[in-house]
Amino acid sequence: MVPKGSVEAAIAMIIKEKPPVHDQLEFFIRQAEAARPVRTAVVHPVDGNSLIGAIEAAEHGLIEPILIGPAHKIQAIADENQLDISRYELLNTEHSHAAAELACDVIRNGAAETLMKGHLGTSELLSAVVHKTRGIRTERRLSHVFVFDVPNYHKPLVITDAAINIVPDLMCKRDIVQNAVDFCRSLGVELPKVAMLSAVEKVKPNLQSTLDAAALCKMADRGQITGGILDGPLAFDNAISKQAALDKHIVSEVSGEADILLAPDLEAANMIAKQLIYMANAKSAGIALGAKVPIILTSRSEKTLGRLASCALASHMVLDKQSEQ
Repeated sequence: MVPKGSVEAAIAMIIKEKPPVHDQLEFFIRQAEAARPVRTAVVHPVDGNSLIGAIEAAEHGLIEPILIGPAHKIQAIADENQLDISRYELLNTEHSHAAAELACDVIRNGAAETLMKGHLGTSELLSAVVHKTRGIRTERRLSHVFVFDVPNYHKPLVITDAAINIVPDLMCKRDIVQNAVDFCRSLGVELPKVAMLSAVEKVKPNLQSTLDAAALCKMADRGQITGGILDGPLAFDNAISKQAALDKHIVSEVSGEADILLAPDLEAANMIAKQLIYMANAKSAGIALGAKVPIILTSRSEKTLGRLASCALASHMVLDKQSEQ
C-alpha cells in the first residue's frame, strides 16, 4: 500500500500498474485513495444525491470538499440525511449561478484543484466555466469523456464526446481528441490509441465523419495532435475487434486495441454510451476536460461507484499534472 499523502509514490504506482481486466473503476478508486485528497469546489450541493456524493468521496479520501451554495439549504439537506458537514469549508451564496461563479473564483485563486457539479444544470455550470473574464477556460474546447469498464473488453474504454459538443467541427474534434489523449496518459496509458468512428472504413466525400477522421489522422502526422496513435475512419466493429478488422482486410494498430472512441457527434456518442450501460452491463464514470481543472460531471441518477470513480479520475489528472511541475 502506498503511504497516504505520498504523491510521488502514488504517481509511480499509477504508471507501473495496469488496470485489471475487470473492476477497472475500482482500481482507479484504490489508486486515488492511496494518494492525497484533492481540493474540490462542490457547486450548489442542495439535494441529497449531490451532497451525499461529495461527502462519500471525502470519506474515501478522494476529495477535500469546499461546499459552495446557499448555506441554509446545504445544512438542511445535511440534517435531513444525517450528514456531519462541520469539518468541511462552507461558502455561502444566494443561488446556484453565484455558486458557480464563486467556485471559478476559488479555482483561479488556487484554493481548489477540481470542480464538482451539484444540483444545477450542466449548462449553467459550464457558462460560468467559460466566462471570458471570471471563468476557468483555456485555449481548448471543453469536452466530456466517459470511461467504461465493459465486461467483454480487455481494458478501460473512453468514449467522447457524449455530453457537451453537439455537432463538433474538425477543429473542435481536434480538441476533443487531444483532451482525451492527455486524459488517458494521466491514467498511465503511455500511447493511447484513438479510433475515429464512422459507419464505414473508407473515406467518402458525402460522409463528413470520414473526411474529419482522415484529416485528424494527418493532423496527428503533422504534430497538431500529439501523444497518441490515431486511425480512422473505422466502424465500431473493427475499432474494438481485431478479428472484424482482419475480416475486412484492415491493417491498423488501433483495431481491437482502442483506448478512445471518437464519435461523429454527441447523439452517436450518447447512444453508444447508453447501450454499453444498459445492454452490456458496463460500469461508467465521466468528467469534463479542457478547463484549467477537471470537472466532475455526474448525473443526478449516478450510483455510488460512478460518483467515486469520477472523483478518482479527476484526482489522477490533478496528481499527474502536479508530478510534471
